[in-house]
Amino acid sequence: MKYMMLVCADESIELSDEEQAQIGPATDAWVTEMDGRGVRLEGHQLRSAADATTVKVRGGDLLIADGPFAETKEQIAGFDLLECADLDEAIEVASKHPVARFGVLELRPFWTD
Repeated sequence: MKYMMLVCADESIELSDEEQAQIGPATDAWVTEMDGRGVRLEGHQLRSAADATTVKVRGGDLLIADGPFAETKEQIAGFDLLECADLDEAIEVASKHPVARFGVLELRPFWTD
């Protein structure tokens, strides 16, 4: 089953120097492990929510706004497409992601017909 894993974090959280030094290598190790297991299909880190543009059409009018759609502390910082046997495996994969220690990982199954 395919899942979109949204990697969410509060951009105002300040990591210690040690945590900052560890997050890159820890994420690289997670990517290497999940790629090796064949459960991670693709993934990318996203730029800051301040760089987001929101687009919608209402009553035939195009409305464009700077910033993210949701005004929340935690914003989507990245994503990974997963292919797991079931939700239990997806949860296990997400729980190993380094951001799970200070952020939130949201798992959403793909819609299937």
